[in-house]
Amino acid sequence: MSISNDFYPNASLPLERKESGVPYVRPGLHVESYNDFDPLRHVIVGIADNQHIPEACPASNEKIPANSPMRGSKAGRRTQESIDRANECLNGFAQILENRGIIVDRPGAVDWHNSINTPDFSISSGFGCMPPRDCLLTMGKSMLMAPMSFRSRYFEYLAYTDLLREYFESDQQCMIEQAPRPRLSDDSFRMDYVAAYEYLSDEETMARSLNKEYSTRETDILFDAADVMRLGKDIFVQHGLTTNLAGIHWIKRKYEPMGYRIHTLSFADNHPIHIDATFCPLRPGLMLLNPHRPLFAGQREIFEKNDWQIVEAVKPAWDNPPPLCYSSTWLSMNTLIIDHKTVCVEASEKAQMEQFDKLGFNVIPVDLRDAYAFGGGLHCATADVWREGKCEDYFPNQFSGSHNIEHWEY
Repeated sequence: MSISNDFYPNASLPLERKESGVPYVRPGLHVESYNDFDPLRHVIVGIADNQHIPEACPASNEKIPANSPMRGSKAGRRTQESIDRANECLNGFAQILENRGIIVDRPGAVDWHNSINTPDFSISSGFGCMPPRDCLLTMGKSMLMAPMSFRSRYFEYLAYTDLLREYFESDQQCMIEQAPRPRLSDDSFRMDYVAAYEYLSDEETMARSLNKEYSTRETDILFDAADVMRLGKDIFVQHGLTTNLAGIHWIKRKYEPMGYRIHTLSFADNHPIHIDATFCPLRPGLMLLNPHRPLFAGQREIFEKNDWQIVEAVKPAWDNPPPLCYSSTWLSMNTLIIDHKTVCVEASEKAQMEQFDKLGFNVIPVDLRDAYAFGGGLHCATADVWREGKCEDYFPNQFSGSHNIEHWEY
């Protein structure tokens, strides 16, 4: 699926390799990150090149609200005008970061127009690689490719394979990994839920969500990296539309032997997908919570008993998301923390910038709203490669409760 870079002007160039195929070492490259707030030194910023609106699949159907213009939208390539404007935003964001001395990489070129055909499913096209946060999970010295549930995103990891190969060769302690590949057959989903979803009321979809009844079954191991919140030794994973309990169990079995502690969180949300517009760490001891998506009963306790302050995010500037956007207006709180005192916020979100100012942050406004439709906000559009700092213990007071995966039926 890799293609000529002439069609993807914002993609990273193909790797320079030795005759054997081994990439040349990039001097000084370092892979390591344990949270979302230590000083950022190296990051991947997504691109909008050739992105498509894929046809609906069982996983995406429940994510799109019944009244959204995205429901029933014609699948196909996004307009060149919208792609160019989104890339203008993303390139401007990348330049802001580079001007602060942060190394910025971009995904490689993959032809999203190609149909995807496996023994278990077919879909008319891929999606794109504007939101690397969904696909890549950096855990210490490891970068892992997630087993995402959208059929259109089955080969999205290919946009990062060259970069990851270079990281592996350049940092001798770096490990590149991939979670088990899901099949994503109809057996992977509650197809009756999928068929009925657009006819359900908000009250009915909320009741399903509160009962942890999502479109995904436990057939495959599924999680998006954007459902994983890293806080040093403690990892919090949202159970929802894009991450199932099997995925959380897999994360627990993989990372707990390395010294991490794995917890699960759930929120009162009709469309629980990706934790980074719901519950966001700002610096040690401070969390930002979406006031419309409260935590399940008992799940605040591990934060409160470890002296973390939870503040509610202010109302977004917009009443509706941009046209043909999957996400909600709460991308207002989907920000990128540069260090403990500096944050990037979307430029139109004046109230959110003011809240960060009152919390003691220096705020960098970033024009990104016209890229929202391509996969999300500032946090979504990035993936950590290196943040300074070590793996700290921010939750020394450990206890059993509803934040433990064992608490929930499997």
